[in-house]
Amino acid sequence: MTEHNLSLPCSEEDVRKLRVGDQVILQDTLFGIRDATQIHMFDRGRKTKFDLRGHAVIHTAPNVKTVAACDDYPAGYAPVCIGTTTSARMERFTRPLMERYGVRVIIGKGGLLAESQNAFRDLGGVYLAIVGGAAALETTWIEKIEDVDLDDLNPESLWKFKIKDFGPLLVAMDSYGDSLYRVVNERASDRRAAALASLRVVG
Repeated sequence: MTEHNLSLPCSEEDVRKLRVGDQVILQDTLFGIRDATQIHMFDRGRKTKFDLRGHAVIHTAPNVKTVAACDDYPAGYAPVCIGTTTSARMERFTRPLMERYGVRVIIGKGGLLAESQNAFRDLGGVYLAIVGGAAALETTWIEKIEDVDLDDLNPESLWKFKIKDFGPLLVAMDSYGDSLYRVVNERASDRRAAALASLRVVG
């Protein structure tokens, strides 16, 4: 296992240094995105004002409160609890995010599927896993909400967060076709088969 401290935006070269099992801490900028955000971007043709090239997105619909805009709260929002949601239902958006917008890193829970793995390999991207139920901790890694776009979709807006020491996160899918989820599934399947065999049960 190698530990990486990655400032965003990053390059394809940076991302291809990351391998399954490595730990990553992110710095500077992170974008929050979720189902409705991407449905509007890719199915309904809406554009964002943000330049996402080389950036990371996290699957989230944050709990925020409206406040007066100021230096500490430039977007007029204060973070209350910014947790991560399950990624699999957003599988179909991985390649478009990478091809059209240049996104390099996706953060979420539970992993993505084969098409995302292919996109990571073809285009140079990774999936970073975060432990479920860690929203309170994640929120401490976010210094402020710098900006927001597509805010009529709130809370599934497109959020721009200023971050510091966001992590450590686990590289669960890399740009070489390796997936922690596949390894875990294979091991679980092998153990199940061994257990059934010891009981003389046909699986």
